[in-house]
Amino acid sequence: MHTLTTVLLVILAVLVVILVALYFYGRKMQERQSAQQPAFEAAKQTISMLVIDKKKMRITEAGFPKMVADQTPWYIRWMKVPVVKAKIGPRVMTLMADENVFRVLPLKQECKVIVSGIYIAELKSVRGGVPAAPKKRSLVDRILRRNK
Repeated sequence: MHTLTTVLLVILAVLVVILVALYFYGRKMQERQSAQQPAFEAAKQTISMLVIDKKKMRITEAGFPKMVADQTPWYIRWMKVPVVKAKIGPRVMTLMADENVFRVLPLKQECKVIVSGIYIAELKSVRGGVPAAPKKRSLVDRILRRNK
């Protein structure tokens, strides 16, 4: 029983150290985000665009400039992010979208969005009204409907 208690105490100590490290790391990330927020808000502008294509892909595969890939944190480079290819005026551009905006953004329709740099922050309006966001299917629904 003595060794079991020792092992449990060591595991508990390791968990406490990990939680404390995550707490301080989270605070540091939150401070960074709050410092960048005013610049993000200042760069916002409303534009009209025609959505050509949208899909989730890695930043390295999306066709963004090399500088964008270099500035992203290493753990995000391998995640799939929402990417939108849109025609803004005469130019076709590749933009990154907020997850909620990506779900609602209609294909092959002209819409007004709020953009900050290459990031689509908000959907303002769509000709014919903003469509309702599709409901996310639960895990059980996805498993049951996979074979059909």
